[in-house]
Amino acid sequence: MLYTLSFCTKESNKDQKVFQKKAAHKTQGKNIKKEFTFRFYAELNDFLSPERKQKPFLQAFKTPISVRETLESIGIPLSEVDMILVNEKAVDFEHQLREGDFISVYPVFESLDITPVTKARKTPLRDPCFVLDAHLGKLAKYLRMLGFDTLYRPDIDDDEIISVSKKEKRIILTRDKLLLKSKEVSHGYFVRAIDKHEQLNEVIKKFDLYSKFNSFTRCMTCNAELIPKKKEEIAGKINPETAQFFNEFYYCPHCDKVFWKGSHFERMEKQILSLIT
Repeated sequence: MLYTLSFCTKESNKDQKVFQKKAAHKTQGKNIKKEFTFRFYAELNDFLSPERKQKPFLQAFKTPISVRETLESIGIPLSEVDMILVNEKAVDFEHQLREGDFISVYPVFESLDITPVTKARKTPLRDPCFVLDAHLGKLAKYLRMLGFDTLYRPDIDDDEIISVSKKEKRIILTRDKLLLKSKEVSHGYFVRAIDKHEQLNEVIKKFDLYSKFNSFTRCMTCNAELIPKKKEEIAGKINPETAQFFNEFYYCPHCDKVFWKGSHFERMEKQILSLIT
């Protein structure tokens, strides 16, 4: 934890002093707007214009104003923010800014427990389950293949995604930046990759899912948990040739389908192993 705090503050110390002096100088006089310095880290820079990426920048706002209001104005989805430091001190979204403040904003630390220091959200998600937008059907199947509770329908709309996320504490995965900017979204992630395999790798790395794989325990079609079955229990649902060569079967009670570890299973297993190694 000490390492995390050092990482979060060390880089900004020098920049903070320089920009606070600039802000104080520029805001002298009768200007009703006050200037603040912002620095966004890691993937939060994806939401910034090129001239603002990976460096501190000044922006003026009418005061009084909260951290929440400034981030929304700049275009940062609050759902992707896990920690905010104002002059090196952790604050929440409703913190009122003062002229010359230096605001450092960090993305979701799903692989590090920052509960003792962050004030932006009550508890970071550590038991990931997901709800995906209509553009991520292939990713949904792959996540289910790895055993992750993943809700997806091709006709699901933004309102339902947000409602399900709030009710069931699911992380929203989306290719729609506007969806994540909704005030109702508390946990969400904008998937950068286009290719389905790259999307899977991106999400696994982002949420540090390697230790949570529980492969082939969910139906890739509907997300229901699969039930192990003996051969005689599902004899009427498989052909005699399949029953002759395979002994392990898994049943989906929702789809009424039976799965077994054939050649398709071996191909998927190799894909999973390639993600781990």
